[in-house]
Amino acid sequence: MQARAHPATAAGNLAVLVLDGVVTFDLGVPLLVFGSLPDHYELTLCAPEPGAVPSSDGYSLNVDRGLDELLRADTLVVPGDDLDRPVSPATRQALRQAHARGVRLVSICSGVFALAEAGLLDELTVTTHWRAAELLAHRHPHVTVDPDVLYVDHGQILTSAGASAGLDLCLHIVRRDHGAVAANTAARLAVAAPHRAGGQHQYIKRAIPQASGQSLARTREWALRHLGAELSVPRLARHAAMSERTFARRFVEETGVSPKQWLLAARIDLARQLLESGDTGIDDIARRAGLGTPANFRARFRKATGTSPTAYRRTFSQT
Repeated sequence: MQARAHPATAAGNLAVLVLDGVVTFDLGVPLLVFGSLPDHYELTLCAPEPGAVPSSDGYSLNVDRGLDELLRADTLVVPGDDLDRPVSPATRQALRQAHARGVRLVSICSGVFALAEAGLLDELTVTTHWRAAELLAHRHPHVTVDPDVLYVDHGQILTSAGASAGLDLCLHIVRRDHGAVAANTAARLAVAAPHRAGGQHQYIKRAIPQASGQSLARTREWALRHLGAELSVPRLARHAAMSERTFARRFVEETGVSPKQWLLAARIDLARQLLESGDTGIDDIARRAGLGTPANFRARFRKATGTSPTAYRRTFSQT
């Protein structure tokens, strides 16, 4: 789920707020993704009080910057932390000041609780790890909690579910800031899927097929090589040697989205890359990405990205 009320920042200064009981996996995700792009992001760790900060794994992290970093940042990432430890009044105030200044606020997993305690999420729809969703809704009844999606983008405030969903959100931010090529570079370094849409379900019923079953990975790889062709569900099902009904069910079980949703996301991503990496004409991009007529391509691209193909190329072109 995503929105684009806040303009993409070109952005460099990115602070990560390390709270007591920080979940080390959540902390590692933004360091991995944004740290892999030093030409685009300058990373800083900060804490309510500089010094040793206890982690969820029992050891301490030395953080030498304080809350002043929140006001110097363009983007602030709040990883998950110990939910039994209240956020200090000074931290809540610093978060409110950062928000008022226009800092982009990003939470990973239970980091959303800090933003909620600062009063920044009232009347918004947000997400967190599905196991913490009920607690978040109970503590903050003015916040709408969607426990099913990977991440939610409201422009200035972005929230993600747990674990790998934080990686998806960070890659989404890179794509929004610097385009598909930069996001795919970070994804390759992280050995991650380049793009999972925010509205995809958190919980996939069968990420690894049963021993007696059949993975659709081969069919998805084949589809990615033939995005310019007519790829209907019947044709994909034939490639997988399944009935259409079985294919559609297994596809959702393995990916969390329908075949049509997956194909559209893959085609838009290919179009992004073609727009960024050369001077290929709009007609040719529409054909190679399987997005129909140029008019249809422009409409679908604008709906997916919030901008036109021409404006996107002007912003992210590598040539």
